[in-house]
Amino acid sequence: MRIRLWHPAETVAWLAAAASWFLLGSWHPLLNDVAITALFALSLDLVLGYGGIVTLGHAAFFGFGAYAAGYMAKAGFGDPLLCLAVGGLATAALGFASSFLVLRGSDLTRLMVTVAAAAVLGEIANRWASVTGGSDGMDGLDVKPLFGRIAFGLDGHAAYALSLVVLFVAFAVARALVRSPFGWSVRAVGANPRRAAAIGIPVTRRLVAIYTIGAAYAGLAGALLTVTTQFASLEGLSIQRSADTLLMVVVGGAGTLYGALAGAVVFRLVQNWLSSLTPEYWQFWVGIALMALVLARPEGEVAWPVLLWRRLWRRDPGGRR
Repeated sequence: MRIRLWHPAETVAWLAAAASWFLLGSWHPLLNDVAITALFALSLDLVLGYGGIVTLGHAAFFGFGAYAAGYMAKAGFGDPLLCLAVGGLATAALGFASSFLVLRGSDLTRLMVTVAAAAVLGEIANRWASVTGGSDGMDGLDVKPLFGRIAFGLDGHAAYALSLVVLFVAFAVARALVRSPFGWSVRAVGANPRRAAAIGIPVTRRLVAIYTIGAAYAGLAGALLTVTTQFASLEGLSIQRSADTLLMVVVGGAGTLYGALAGAVVFRLVQNWLSSLTPEYWQFWVGIALMALVLARPEGEVAWPVLLWRRLWRRDPGGRR
């Protein structure tokens, strides 16, 4: 299978993201949060947009990765890259172990099981205060400077640079994955599991694989938050984080990768803008904006991201149709 080079629009988008580090220095703390949120949205897009696995408890993996990285830092192994690796790998193991339970039954059953699993994990983290810090969070983490030289300060410069590089590498891997024969088989399973099974695709194995990969990405995002902020809390496990990220993926266009990134960027920037204008009622305006987008959608999808994506990639055999 021939692998296409990066589309010019992709190159421009990533160059613009890199330029933001040089041009928007005062925005780095916010942009760091946007990059981490985008990575988490990417993980959910792999699970939902490609695998067709409906989940409302995906934040359990985000929070688990955050606590895994925090535990490493607290234990004296605070190298940033080591913390990221442990967060991603530990969460991949959790995703693999839980996939056999989550993937049983219909979409509604999966939805309820993921919510229950996230609630159980959140309660464990709350009760196990000696390790997680409980409701106060895990603070006082000794995260070492990156490469022994680059410290993570309050200005967010080093944090945003690391988050942006990790996001790009993770996206490049996901891009190659979904365009590979494995990725096409996952799409077939997500679109119609019975038809995929009829043509010889191992449905359960594909779903377990993509669920595990999505969990690893979510754990990596959580670990990245811990490394760059030197703090982990119960908020990372919350259902609200899962719901917000699900909105980002749906708004951006599920199953497009770039749609997940665009949805995360737009959602977080609009959320920050509205919360600065009306701190008490910003959620009301976010809800109004989302309903307006949904009402304008064609073919059951939000209009602008999907239409733009199809126009740019209409001749790309690796793109979504």
